[in-house]
Amino acid sequence: MTRIAAEFLTRCFAPGDTVALLLRNESTATTQQRIIPLERVLASRYLGWLACENQSGTNIYVAANPLLSGSRKRTKECIASVRHLYIDIDVNGEACLAALRASHLVPEPNVVVSTSAGKYQVLWRVEDFDFYTQEMTLKLLAMAFHGDISCTDCNRVLRIPGFRNCKYDPPQLVTVEYLSDATYQPGDFHLYVLREACMIPPVPQQPVRRDMQTNSEHDWAWASRELSLGKDALTLTLELASRRSDKPNPTYYAQRTIDMASARLWLQKGSNISDVISMLESRRHLELPADLCSARAREIAATARRMITRKPIA
Repeated sequence: MTRIAAEFLTRCFAPGDTVALLLRNESTATTQQRIIPLERVLASRYLGWLACENQSGTNIYVAANPLLSGSRKRTKECIASVRHLYIDIDVNGEACLAALRASHLVPEPNVVVSTSAGKYQVLWRVEDFDFYTQEMTLKLLAMAFHGDISCTDCNRVLRIPGFRNCKYDPPQLVTVEYLSDATYQPGDFHLYVLREACMIPPVPQQPVRRDMQTNSEHDWAWASRELSLGKDALTLTLELASRRSDKPNPTYYAQRTIDMASARLWLQKGSNISDVISMLESRRHLELPADLCSARAREIAATARRMITRKPIA
């Protein structure tokens, strides 16, 4: 058990790295975090302690990227560098993993971790990624290969192979397969078609007075109101795109605003997320390629659900 964990950590991190461990016991609702040098984690006594905690029902995780030396928290600001890209595959795992490995959009993964039956974490070791490029690429990976769209933060934690996944009864051993020793650069990931179609380039934002609505907030309120009154979504999309020519991609901005407001409205009325995805796909299937339409619908539905969970809707 500890030998497998030690090999994984040694492959994923470099000597001198500071790593963040997260220990979470679901039955007692307790969480521990340890931010320590890699060499300390690899010590047999420390690995033995982790194994003992795991045997008692504690899940063991490690942050995917190293932290700045001296860090006391696992926030984005404490991440030292981008070491990995990753994707969580929790639904239709075998089919999604096969599609990923056969795709020309991404290189061969370095590591495939099986976290439980049919569920995977896939990792690529990378260099020369800044934090913005990493998180945009993580989102595109999740959209392209049906991963968990919420697992795209640079301070994300991953399960460590060799320990048990204690979310199940009985617990399931987390296993690992190593596929490549390569280190990849941004140019090795060919997700540009999705990026051009789905992402608005970042633009400088002027400070706004918080007692005033921004144009985007005004658009959101307008879209939500018109949709609640039963107005046609495609007509609203055209109207919004025509009046927001200041946007780098007015059509995409309008589609996303209207679809996000629609998804939130449907979820509030009790629709399940699979029905919301289907309705969004049906709305845009004549405007977008099939794969892109599906990926965008899933991402919008997931984001709308998080909006409702995160805070009450006025």
